[in-house]
Amino acid sequence: MAARSLGSGVGRLLRGLHRRSGQSGWLLSVSRSTATRFLGSVSLAAQPGSYPALSAQAAQEPAAFWGPLARDTLVWDTPYHTVWDCDFRTGKIGWFLGGQLNVSVNCLDQHVQKSPEAVALIWERDEPGTEVRITYRELLETTCRLANTLKRHGVHRGDRVAIYMPVSPLAVAAMLACARIGAIHTVVFAGFSAESLAGRINDAKCKVVITFNQGLRGGRVVELKKIVDVAVKNCPTVQHVLVAHRTDAKVHMGHLDIPLEQEMANEAPVCAPESMSSEDMLFMLYTSGSTGSPKGLVHTQAGYLLYAAMTHKLVFDYQPGDVFGCVADIGWITGHSYVVYGPLCNGATTVLFESTPVYPDAGRYWETVQRLKINQFYGAPTAVRLLLKYGDDWVKKYDRSSLRTLGSVGEPINHEAWEWLHNVVGDGRCTLVDTWWQTETGGICIAPRPSEDGAEILPGMAMRPFFGIVPALLDEKGNVVEGGDVSGALCISQAWPGMARTIYGDHQRFIDAYFRAYPGYYFTGDGAHRTEGGYYQITGRMDDVINISGHRLGTAEIEDAMADHPAVPETAVIGYPHDIKGEAAFAFIVLKDDTSDTNMVVNELKLAVATKIAKYAVPDQILVVKRLPKTRSGKVMRRLLRKIITSKGQDLGDTTTLEDPSVITEILSAFQKHEDQQAAAK
Repeated sequence: MAARSLGSGVGRLLRGLHRRSGQSGWLLSVSRSTATRFLGSVSLAAQPGSYPALSAQAAQEPAAFWGPLARDTLVWDTPYHTVWDCDFRTGKIGWFLGGQLNVSVNCLDQHVQKSPEAVALIWERDEPGTEVRITYRELLETTCRLANTLKRHGVHRGDRVAIYMPVSPLAVAAMLACARIGAIHTVVFAGFSAESLAGRINDAKCKVVITFNQGLRGGRVVELKKIVDVAVKNCPTVQHVLVAHRTDAKVHMGHLDIPLEQEMANEAPVCAPESMSSEDMLFMLYTSGSTGSPKGLVHTQAGYLLYAAMTHKLVFDYQPGDVFGCVADIGWITGHSYVVYGPLCNGATTVLFESTPVYPDAGRYWETVQRLKINQFYGAPTAVRLLLKYGDDWVKKYDRSSLRTLGSVGEPINHEAWEWLHNVVGDGRCTLVDTWWQTETGGICIAPRPSEDGAEILPGMAMRPFFGIVPALLDEKGNVVEGGDVSGALCISQAWPGMARTIYGDHQRFIDAYFRAYPGYYFTGDGAHRTEGGYYQITGRMDDVINISGHRLGTAEIEDAMADHPAVPETAVIGYPHDIKGEAAFAFIVLKDDTSDTNMVVNELKLAVATKIAKYAVPDQILVVKRLPKTRSGKVMRRLLRKIITSKGQDLGDTTTLEDPSVITEILSAFQKHEDQQAAAK
């Protein structure tokens, strides 16, 4: 494979570890001995710079691996005395205990001291070709002014602040300002409904909300302030709403509202940072669940920051001077870890992408890559499949020679999308990392890189655990499944620094959700397959499993088989009740615009599933739709598809997370027409 290896990053990491441990020499000997024990007689055991050696050390001697990294990667006020103290059976997780630091100092001050005019942020605004560059000095001054504004309006250490803003430098400054004064931020995606926003504000008991008058996305105006106005009517803890301006439009300013830029102009550009304990809360982020109360996952200071920084550096082969382009929104964990905290801790130039992949046309991503000379591009398979429909010309129109690494995040990427991203976007020369991780994990857990120099990358597979991630596959009875060519529930048997610590206000719920199903393990909720070579492939959520005539089958497996068809960029499969089989598969497919013979494609899809999986896996029904119902983060809401099939769209529940609610009407209409045709055929 022509993909460039990131193995050199492993060597750099280990050389750095050895260099830092030179005072006592103990770490080098640990690296060699653990690698030898792990690999036995394999020749790589003699190479302490190898991926297996580092993985073995991180698994067997976590303190020896993470301790020096934390000491020398982060800027500390007070050194820690204990590297880790964790017990999955009780849900106790603690890293770098006794240590104190400030996250904003690590992300800003340390870089301002060295290179104040280095570019921290490139804001790729919604309006094409109008990027704005922000230096580390400017970002620090803005952060300090905002931090002082928060303090002036009663925000203290430990208070919660809701940030309801689109991707922008001021939103990043708001996150860092909270971190600077010891407040806890919860970023809510700028587009959630007033009801969803209020639910999160109330659960966190936020004292202040920070927002814009309006937002811009894909050329459309989003009335953020109006949404906040409706939300805070039902939020008794909110004392102030700080309102910044993205557009020139005037908005109503009530008794809670404060013009943010005006207040910041009156504040000093210097703010003394709070010294925070390693396990103090940094932020909480609510998972996009559609049922039950909001689930605010808590991430703390030092462990999260270290893990975000190390995964950013090693998975993507970040080098000083690179322009890192993650197109995720800051309202999601990907934006937290790989737009803000990871890149800024590493002193990188990070891109803030405010727009959409198809505004003003399907070349937006690639024109941005050309203009900003982006070196790493990290996005969602959903966007890739969408752009795939528009053909190769939109990609090849632009110079992408700056790209070295391509990344995929959010869901398993199907084979066709992987090949298109690698061969068309990356010209077959860029490393493509299909990353698996979650809001709960804080950072990337399984990815093809880092690895040995020249190590293979297999399409559509996350493959290799990151350092300190020790996966285990468990069967339905809770037994560990050993060996290769096996499948099971994906669990992780050992704590890592970046993982969430609790669910805000409900630690028992945290234990029940992640540690009860398989005691002693963190249960990811996903299923996985481990190959003969020891690589991991994510097979989808365990609750997206269909039991067809006694055969348990992941919906993602059927989707992947169908998505390989050249005319099918997107698919979604759900299970529905069947009189004979108990459960059957129903497939929704999106076809490329130039598809002429729909019936032929449907028949080819059935044959593909029968060939690649088994005849029993063939969907009983396949419905062609124009698009799938997706959240604003790009995930398909299969729950809604199941409701459409089983209850004709009645009692859909919360649909506020949908990118465009009108898609439900479209699919209901297509399904009704489909049923009428079936009835007529009988």
